[in-house]
Amino acid sequence: MDRQQSRSDRMIHQFDTLLRTLMPHAAVPQRVTPAQGVVDGVLDDQERRHAAGLMRINHTGEVCAQALYQGQSVTAKLPHGRRQMEQAALEEIDHLAWCDERLEQLGSRPSYLNPLFYVASFGVGAVTGAVSDRVSLGLVAATEERLGRHIDAHQTSLPAADHRSRAILRKMAVDEAHHAHLALEAGGIRFPAPVKWGMGLVSKVMTKSVYHI
Repeated sequence: MDRQQSRSDRMIHQFDTLLRTLMPHAAVPQRVTPAQGVVDGVLDDQERRHAAGLMRINHTGEVCAQALYQGQSVTAKLPHGRRQMEQAALEEIDHLAWCDERLEQLGSRPSYLNPLFYVASFGVGAVTGAVSDRVSLGLVAATEERLGRHIDAHQTSLPAADHRSRAILRKMAVDEAHHAHLALEAGGIRFPAPVKWGMGLVSKVMTKSVYHI
């Protein structure tokens, strides 16, 4: 039987997750990186900078997803899907660690804007969780679908010789699709097109800023 967590237990867990999400190299993956054993071709300086910009966007996307899950966990009841959502959040930590490691290999770093996006996403997750579990889970599904579209586009945009980043993104795309399916299966609503359009605008602001900063 699972032990009931106290308020202090939850606060400690939240703070630990915050540190693992925002501190460089603090996220510890459960799974081995999909890029293990993959060898890159030759990347020139421009290609390396471009690959780093794309992987920085993906890293920030995972920061937002992790914050969304954490915000959701504070307010949403999730009687039928909490365990699945908690597992999905752990897999997002894997994505964070993989992207962080890849950025270091490319001679780059995560975005300086990550704390801002974390706070915003945590707040959105907490608010939607307070509204209803169905809305909260629907937001998770829509966010994961949006991340999946970014990942698909980045796989095409990456330099041809960047095999390691592409291997990471292929596995991330599979995970994100699974997370979206779990959220809908647990009772999440499908957001209407205007809401998804608004999320797309916010996403464009994030990608354009994080690519460089």
